[in-house]
Amino acid sequence: MPDTNAASFSAENVLYDEPYPEIARITVDRPDRRNAQDTQVTYELNRAFDLAIQRDQVKVIILASTGPHFSSGHDLGSDRGKDSADFPAVGTWGQFSAPGAEGRFGREMEVYYQITERWRNLSKPTIAQVQGKCITGGLALAWCCDLIVASEDAQFICTSPNMGGSGIEFWSYPLEVGHRRAKRWLMTGEPMSASDAYDFGMVSEVVPKADLEERTLQLARKIAERTSWSLKMTKLAINNAQDVQGRRAAMDYGFLVHQLGHSHRMQVHGAPVDPNTLTPSLRDASLERWKST
Repeated sequence: MPDTNAASFSAENVLYDEPYPEIARITVDRPDRRNAQDTQVTYELNRAFDLAIQRDQVKVIILASTGPHFSSGHDLGSDRGKDSADFPAVGTWGQFSAPGAEGRFGREMEVYYQITERWRNLSKPTIAQVQGKCITGGLALAWCCDLIVASEDAQFICTSPNMGGSGIEFWSYPLEVGHRRAKRWLMTGEPMSASDAYDFGMVSEVVPKADLEERTLQLARKIAERTSWSLKMTKLAINNAQDVQGRRAAMDYGFLVHQLGHSHRMQVHGAPVDPNTLTPSLRDASLERWKST
C-alpha cells in the first residue's frame, strides 16, 4: 500500500504535487534527456499514480513533463546500471532473464504494455499535458490518459518504422486516428501536428503554449466538480465500450507483431532494432547492451 502522505513522495525523475486539493499532478522531470522513459522512470510514474489513486480527495490526475518537450520516448541507452531485479513487477509476467524471445517478450509485456494498460484503467480521470515533441514511446504516455491537452507547437512522432519496426508496444494507432491515417503516419514517419491530431480525434484541445498549464488545470478543475463516483463510472463505461468494440484484441495483436519484429531483427542484425537506421553515437552506445539482453 503506497504512503498516503503526498509530501512523502520522493523520486529521482518524477515529481508529485497537488496544485488544488482535488487535482494531482505527476510530472516527468528529466529534461536533460528530453524526458526519455527508462525503466526507472516507468516505475517511479507507477508509484506516483498509485499515490494519486489512494489520495481520497484527488479526483483528477494530470500527467505533465518539464522542459520544451513532453517525451522523447523510450530511453534506448541504459537503465543506469539497474536491471529487472531492481524493479518489482506489477503485472502478470516474469522470467525476464530467459533467453531469446521469451525474456524480451515478458519484459516488454511488463514495462511497456501491461503497466501502460494499468494506467489507462486507473479509476480516476487522467489528462496528458503535452508540449513540444511527443515521440514514439511518449505516445503511450499520452494515449493512456483519458484526455490530451496539447500546445500549438506539439508534434506527435513515431520513429519505430524508421528503426525497422511496426509501431510501439502499446499499439493504439488506428484506434486513435483511424485506419488509413494510421497507415500513412506509420508508413511515412511524418510528424503529426497538434491541429491534425485534434481534427483526427486524438487530442482533446489545442491551446497556445503559454496557456497550456493553466488551461489543463482549468479543465481538471471543471471535471473535478463532478462526484468521484460519477467520474469513475463514466470512465469505466466508456473504456468498456472501447474494449468490447475490439480495442484490446487489436492491441494484443499489435504487441505480438512488435515482438516478432524484434526476433527478426535479432536474427538479421543482432539487435532488436535495425542499427543501420540509428545515429552513429546511439548505435555505438547501444549495440553491446542490446546483444547482451
